[in-house]
Amino acid sequence: MTLSEGQPAFLREREPSDRTEQAYPPLPEALVVPVYDNHTHLEIAHGADPIDYHEQLDRASAVGVRGVVQVGTDLETSRWSAEQAAREPRMLAAVAIHPNEAPGYDAAGGLDDALAEIADLASWPRVRAVGETGLDFYRTGEAGLAAQYRSFEAHIEIAKENGIALQIHDRDAHAEVIATLQRVGAPERTVFHCFSGDAELAAICAENGWYMSFAGNVTFKNAGNLREALEVAPRALLLVETDAPYLTPMPFRGRPNAPYLVPHTLRAMAAHLGTDVSMLAAQISSNSELVYGRWDDEPVQAS
Repeated sequence: MTLSEGQPAFLREREPSDRTEQAYPPLPEALVVPVYDNHTHLEIAHGADPIDYHEQLDRASAVGVRGVVQVGTDLETSRWSAEQAAREPRMLAAVAIHPNEAPGYDAAGGLDDALAEIADLASWPRVRAVGETGLDFYRTGEAGLAAQYRSFEAHIEIAKENGIALQIHDRDAHAEVIATLQRVGAPERTVFHCFSGDAELAAICAENGWYMSFAGNVTFKNAGNLREALEVAPRALLLVETDAPYLTPMPFRGRPNAPYLVPHTLRAMAAHLGTDVSMLAAQISSNSELVYGRWDDEPVQAS
């Protein structure tokens, strides 16, 4: 099934590129013990033959990925995430203004209103996280940093006020993210989405009880720092994600990613740690439910 022309623009396939023209990889061998993809963007259609998000979830179910956290990055995608999670039992939602989006809202005079709407969405029963929020010094220059900090701190407070998890986007800003969390006070359940640090950052996260979520890039040949961090991270603080449609794990790097490809990342993590895949899956599944709650503890609405 492909996305129809009648859907909102942000749900349609993005402009093709060398990366997005590739086909989706085949289904991996199913996991014996199921897990969750705790960070994905199903609103983004990629590839030569984009897959509707319902089929994405069906494929995930077929290989032992029992649920996902669908993540918003602006008002439009946060609304969509919350609305779909309210109707889809395999989906929970996270809502936020991405740090790279915050300066644009601020320049237009709309950041405070956007944050107020995120706060409203965060109160919905099947919205279980505020994110992705944080700091990104890679794409945003000096002029946008004040808006990033203000947005990040507001998101931290929204998560604490609603008693839900915080999903952090941290790019080239490790020290500043840590300093902000310690100054403002991190929520009880704080997740470093797509963990991008090294063993030193993993030790700091472990000391503070912050969760570390590993994506497909932990399988990349040049990602030795991530595998070293994985060795340091306590098993009780490990999560797994896709960040789909990006960061497709080996051996399919460069092709579109999707929640059904989590088994590749999980198996690579287990192999590096020298542990049984099912044991690691059971631990990560338990961790996911501790962070976000159970996927079936709030009824969904009729479509």
